Order: sequence, then C-alpha cells, then structure tokens
Amino acid sequence: MSRLVIFSNRVPADGPPSGGLVVALQSTMDNRGGLWIGTEPGDEEPPDTLIPRPGETFDRLTMPLSRAEHEDYYLGYANSVLWPMLHGRVDLLDVSSGQRATYEAVNRRLAKLARPHLRDTDILWIHDYHLIPLAAALRELGVTNPIGFFLHTPFPDAGSVQALSHSDSFLRWFAAYDLVGLQTSRDVARFLDAFRSAGAAQLISGRCIRWQDEIIRVGSFPIGIDADGFRDMAEDAIRTQTPPLSSHRLMIGVDRLDYTKGIPNRLRGFQTYLRDHPAEEDRIAFVQIAPPTREDVGAYMDVRRELEQLSGEVNGEFSDIGYVPVQYIHRAVARSAISGLLRRADIALITPLNDGMNLVAKEFVAAQDPEDPGVLVLSKFAGAAEQLEGGAVLINPHDPASVADGIRKAARMPVGERRQRHEQMYDILRQSNGDWWADSYLRALEASAVIRISNLASLGQGSLGPMTSPLTAFPGKL
Repeated sequence: MSRLVIFSNRVPADGPPSGGLVVALQSTMDNRGGLWIGTEPGDEEPPDTLIPRPGETFDRLTMPLSRAEHEDYYLGYANSVLWPMLHGRVDLLDVSSGQRATYEAVNRRLAKLARPHLRDTDILWIHDYHLIPLAAALRELGVTNPIGFFLHTPFPDAGSVQALSHSDSFLRWFAAYDLVGLQTSRDVARFLDAFRSAGAAQLISGRCIRWQDEIIRVGSFPIGIDADGFRDMAEDAIRTQTPPLSSHRLMIGVDRLDYTKGIPNRLRGFQTYLRDHPAEEDRIAFVQIAPPTREDVGAYMDVRRELEQLSGEVNGEFSDIGYVPVQYIHRAVARSAISGLLRRADIALITPLNDGMNLVAKEFVAAQDPEDPGVLVLSKFAGAAEQLEGGAVLINPHDPASVADGIRKAARMPVGERRQRHEQMYDILRQSNGDWWADSYLRALEASAVIRISNLASLGQGSLGPMTSPLTAFPGKL
C-alpha cells in the first residue's frame, strides 16, 4: 500500500482529536500510518526547515511561520479573503496589499521544504482553503505523484468567485490536482458553474472539466464520523458527568464563534419562540457553546459583540426565578463533555448560514439514546442537510419564524416519530462514516491519477452549456 501524505494548515497533536478535519482523518492515519505535514506559528525568523513533531502512529512535520507570514497568509488572505468568499460573504472581504503574495509564497515554501521528504510512490492529500495553490507549487518542483484536494468549506457560487480580483488564478490552482473533493452535490454544481462562467469550459465524461487546456476532475464526498464510537463516548460521559441544573428541556448549540454559523439568527429565532410560548410548560433552556476563533479578525469581534448583546437581551426579557433561557459559554469545552451534553439534549439547534458539512449535527444524532432520542433542528444550508433531510427538521436560518417553528415542532414531536427519524439518520451515519469517506476518496484519487497520465483526448468532450437540471453527485462517486 502506498504511503499517505496529508497536508493541512495545522498538524494534530497526540491525544483525542478536536477539530472536524482531524476527527475525520485520525482513524485513517492511525490505521494506515504515513506522514502529516502542516504549518505552525513561529518566530520572527523561523528556521527554513520542517520540524519533526511527536506522534505514535504516524509521522508529523511542521513548517514554522514568521509573525508576518501568520499575519498575511493565515489571518489575512486565508481568513479575511478566502473564508468569507467561500461562504458567499463577499461583503466582508478584507483585502490588504501583500496578502495574496504571502499566501502563495507560504505555499511555495511548504512545497520546497516538503519535496525532499516525499517518495515517488506516495499519495498526497491536501486539505482545505489554506493550501489550495500547494499542488501547483509541487508540480513546478517536478512532483508527479497523485495529488488530491478536499475542501472542508462550501464551494461558493460563480458570482462570489468573480469577486476575487484574480479569479482566474484561483480557479487555475485547482488544475494541478488529480481530484478535487467537495462535501455535497450542491458544491459540485457550483464548482462546475464557476468554471463555466469563467468561459471556455467543457464537460467531459466522468465529471471532468476541460478548462484552458487543463483537465479538472471533481466529485462529492460527504465527510463522516465514527457514529458508534461517539455514541460510546456520550454514554460514558452521561455516567460520569454532573447532570444539568435546569429541570427544563435542554436545547443545545455547539459552534466555533464564526459569522457563518448563524448563532445570532438562532437566538432571534429562540426569542421569537419564547414570545409565542410564554407558558411555563413550554420553557426550554438553551445552552450555546461558542469557543473563540480568529479573534484578531474584525468580523469575528463584531459577531461576538452581537451575540453577547442578544443573549443578554433574551435573558433580560424572559428570565424568571429558577429559569435562565440562554446560557452562553464563550470558551472551549472538552469533546467528551460536549458528547454528554449532546446526549442529554432534547433538541439541537444548528443554524449555519452556509456550511461545508457541520459534523456537530452528525455528532448529535450519534449521541442520542435510540429509545428516547432528541430532535435535530437543522439549517437547510448546512452540508449535512443533504444527507439528513429525511430525519432532521429543516429550517431557514434567515427567518426567525422558521427557526421558532422548527423549535416548536421539535418540542412537541411524539416519541414514535422521534425514534423513526433518529433511526433513519443513524443508519446513514453508520454507512458513511469517516473511514468510508477517506477510503472512497482515496480510491477515486488513484483512479483519477491514472486518467491524468492517460490519453485524455480519447475521452471525448461535449459543451458545458446551461444547466437545465441540478447535477447529481452520489456519495463517494464521481
């Protein structure tokens, strides 16, 4: 079996995984072994070399960044330009001079330093928006290995891509990959449309695009979790953790504090629900866990202030003796503790305005007691909605009335319906877990690499004309 080399912005530490990317890949790397390469904040003049980091089941290397590189590559271009653009928030683009140049330079330096550590038989898998140009930089250094890319965010519509002053360069970065993996069929359709809108694009059989004499292959691979493992963690947590103090029904939200997560929207929806259901028997205690992230970026400061103001406003309007409607926790909480809270919750309220997948939605489903499961109230704009629409209560997070109606429906749902919905969603989680996701992607990558070196002209081509119906992408298939 070929060695797997993963590239991502950060390299995981030993111990239980925390972030969604690490959660999804940890099992694959633990079982398969290999090499994980990433970056880390460094000094003013970091060494121009990769630093080995401790790890038991697979090797880890990191490239230290200077403060200036961290400022322009990570906080600047990646999170103040690409992140809002990928989520359709072009109104929040914060473009400063030199950011894009530093972003590309960091990717080139990572490619140069990684090159001596690569073997001819390696399979390379690059993750997320921080490292989109990395494959092109590796190809320039003569790397011919199969190289795949997976985007953990949504892919934006064509108009958002065109908001970049260098949109052609952004699209061209994808041409160096043998396979571009996205979360949903909706993302695949947007990806194809972005190239069609840029002009001179043709769709070839097998979900390949010929664009400016390049061949780009794309597919949807919805990321999964270890549902049985998370259920075990939740059951253990419920036995060892202190029960919540509130006697009211528990509703929970767990998100990084990010403007894409729609947390202020869900508070407005909850506020609408409370105004429509003042009776004590309808009371719900809402716990929102929102650990800080990227607090040096202005847009994140704004959403934190808005959330603090809204939670205070709701509590001021509806608090009573023995009842506080909103508990807002602005700090990191251990994953094991979160699993216990998810298990106890009667409702999960997950309202992203635009999301790649949203693994918390899947973790909530996994954590539930199948005999008395809670209800998932989920934004229709979450990537998870594509898989879980039959079991979740789907809502429009932009409409407080829709959010309130979703809460009401969840609160009144009879146990028989709850069991049926939960069983349907849990079966999906077990069939498409994290190992399935990684294995299906890597099989497709190996097949795509064969296509890259074959005579692509023999595949035939047809015009990529107007889309008259949605493009379908089946999980794990191209």
